[in-house]
Amino acid sequence: MNELLEHLSVLDDQNEPMLDLVVELCNVNSGTFNLEGLAQVNQRLKTAFECLGGEIKTVDSKPMTKVDESGNTVQQPIGQMLHVSKWPDAKKKILLCIHMDTVYPKDHDFQKCVTMDNGHINGPGVADAKGGIVVMLHALKALEASPLAGKIGWEVLLNADEEIGSPGSIHAIKEIAPRCDFGLLFEPALPDGTLVSWRKGSGNFSFVVRGKAAHAGREFDKGRNAIVAVSRLIDEIAKFNVDPEVTYNAGRISGGGPLNVVPDLAIGRVNVRVKTVEQQAEVESQFARLVESFNKLDGISVEMSGGFSSPPKPLCSESEKLQKRIESAGQTLGLNVAWRGTGGASDGNKFAAAGLPNIDTLGPCGGDIHSSNEYLIPESLVPRAKLSGLILLSFAEEVAAG
Repeated sequence: MNELLEHLSVLDDQNEPMLDLVVELCNVNSGTFNLEGLAQVNQRLKTAFECLGGEIKTVDSKPMTKVDESGNTVQQPIGQMLHVSKWPDAKKKILLCIHMDTVYPKDHDFQKCVTMDNGHINGPGVADAKGGIVVMLHALKALEASPLAGKIGWEVLLNADEEIGSPGSIHAIKEIAPRCDFGLLFEPALPDGTLVSWRKGSGNFSFVVRGKAAHAGREFDKGRNAIVAVSRLIDEIAKFNVDPEVTYNAGRISGGGPLNVVPDLAIGRVNVRVKTVEQQAEVESQFARLVESFNKLDGISVEMSGGFSSPPKPLCSESEKLQKRIESAGQTLGLNVAWRGTGGASDGNKFAAAGLPNIDTLGPCGGDIHSSNEYLIPESLVPRAKLSGLILLSFAEEVAAG
């Protein structure tokens, strides 16, 4: 790959403009349900990606089906996606994907970027994942500025709902995956530059428990307490935590009202992580049996919704080949590429499930994501852009060589 290094020199002086764009994007709140903020970020990114000369279009996300606090199934609007593509007739096509939404709602205290004493940038989404968007953009700039432009085709998908499991963009993921040969996703690398190999699958489940309301003093015996029932159900789920590979986390319980009323509604929400598809199937069977048993209780009904939005992402042979390519690119650039598995899920899980081998942590180095301490190591922006740029150039060179 050494002969390709000259094509990356266009990135040598790009650290400052890359960082400026990251900060600009992060200073606009784009929490998943802040549709106005997401629209602003979408428009800014549309302008930024125009320099690549591809076809750019906004794509509607489908509404998210969820259970509200009253136990009703409702539709939640999701922000639009941005899709960019070029060279559709090329023999080999690469997908590049990352999300523009963050976990910080518009009323969160964490809204603006600041420079830390150690030079790191603290801000909402600097690492997860607006820094990744900027790395992606500049890797494509290097490819398109090179003599190898056009030898491979590529598609970019920037979705607006990854932080909630991509319910509104999964249709686009399933549509794009069969058209591409490999996927490069730009979740942040770990602080030391380590990339993620396999990922656990993730599922979110809601249990709507209904009982019977009654006066807590005069006719207590006629009531059927939904809060007690959901508490017992959650306790049974907690007992499933016997294998560290499979974890059940009760994240929220809601329900009840006046203390002199036996509550007739309670909702329990649970997240589950699994390493294998067999474990996923077992969890689904466990929950089905549990719901069936609780529906036999006097005066209690339970309805479960949700499921595994991100299936497990094990290593496949094609992903291992992609890993070796990335290791070779890193060696050429003087970067040590290491790997580890993680319990976290990403859109890489969904692309893998759709048959597309991918590596999903090609973004910049950073840490403390999903917290007000989230930070980006700005010195990692150009090296990470060069890493992905070199990967793209290596694919293009192979196609050119026939």
